[in-house]
Amino acid sequence: MIEPALAAGSIVLCDRFTDSTEAYQGSGRKLGSEAIRELHRVLCGNLQPDLTILLDSNPHASVSRARRRNKRSSKASVRSHDENRFEQETRAFFGRVHEGYLAIAAREKGRVVMVDARGTPGQTHQCIVELVQRKLKL
Repeated sequence: MIEPALAAGSIVLCDRFTDSTEAYQGSGRKLGSEAIRELHRVLCGNLQPDLTILLDSNPHASVSRARRRNKRSSKASVRSHDENRFEQETRAFFGRVHEGYLAIAAREKGRVVMVDARGTPGQTHQCIVELVQRKLKL
């Protein structure tokens, strides 16, 4: 879906891509970044985003918020185990995921921009809008 859209001149937005796989599987599950990056090169032809926005926040606060959200959602509807499996992981797991994202940002300085997401949703949104506007030269 991504490559045909790009070939047609469309802008493609993804909420997750291989950086997430590298952080969660490579760092969180301790599979190693290089194995994940090699799979990406083979499976995706090393397709990379032009801009990746990393929302940096306290991993423990983020997981607590996600767990509360999932708990509320599970009361309103039936959710599969797969939809909230990561929120059931340990604090150590999320610490490793956070460190994995930070390592990616340090390695990919030209592509990954960190946004401090510890402020209000409005502040975070404004930072994202400004980054995208600059990237798209709007």
